[in-house]
This record gives sequence, C-alpha cells and structure tokens, in this order.
Amino acid sequence: MNNTFCPRCKQQVDSQAVTCPYCRTELKAFGHPGIPLHRAVKDEYLCSTCTYHIDDSCNFPKRPTAKECTLYQNFEEYQAQQEQQNQKPIFYQRFQKWLQNNQTLLLLTALFVVCLLIAVST
Repeated sequence: MNNTFCPRCKQQVDSQAVTCPYCRTELKAFGHPGIPLHRAVKDEYLCSTCTYHIDDSCNFPKRPTAKECTLYQNFEEYQAQQEQQNQKPIFYQRFQKWLQNNQTLLLLTALFVVCLLIAVST
C-alpha cells in the first residue's frame, strides 16, 4: 500500500484515497483517484512556480492566486526533465520521435508480419 500525508491534518492516508478519512479534506480532484489535486503550501500561490503561468499559457480563472490546481506543473522539475531528455544521444531522440509519429505504420506492419507468418505456417 502506497501512502501519502493529508495536507490539512498531516495523517498518513492511502495514496489512492479521494478524501482524508480523518478530516474529510478532498485529496483528489473531482472525486477521482486518477486526478491529483495540487495545493499550495502555507501563504504561497501555485502560479508563481507553475510552467503554464511562466509561459503564459494558463487560462485558469483563479490565476495568479490559485492555491489548488489539477494541471499544476512545477517549472523547475519540468526544466530538469527537459535537460535530462536533452542529454540522450541525438539518434535516440530522433528514433523516439519517429516511433511516436509512426505508430500506425508500425502497427500495420506488425499485423502484416503476423498474417504472413500464419499464412506460411499453414
């Protein structure tokens, strides 16, 4: 069981819990365990460190004073991910992008090969 802590009462709760069983604080957005609800710490706002606020692509009505958000992405963590991605060899980056862009072609080719193997084996 994976556990986290409630932001209000600091009790340990299951990471998939929708609400805290102790203080009934909502832990997941819209009552869905797959949508995390990010909360600001103390008197800070989420927007000051959010990637979407920094690049001016956020359209959240509570911007720039949002204390809770489902789309929050920490700018420093995002930059670290991008730097880590850029450290991979250029061939690997291009191959990975080609795979993403040609998934349908790869699926059809695999289906064709399977059909060909079935036809040859009978």
